[in-house]
Amino acid sequence: MPLVNIQIMEGRSQEKIDALMKNVTDTVSETLGAPKENVRVIVTEIPKTHWGIGGTSAKNLGR
Repeated sequence: MPLVNIQIMEGRSQEKIDALMKNVTDTVSETLGAPKENVRVIVTEIPKTHWGIGGTSAKNLGR
């Protein structure tokens, strides 16, 4: 059972996250020949205050 763990910065719409999960599932299924029902995708949204870029939180960088 393939498991894909994706970490992204918070702020995307649920529609974007749904599309991401579908597209990743389709790609993994096609590439590995695994049934889509067996593919697991975990999307973890990280708060901007916990996402560092160059030693500064993304929140402070306006991202």
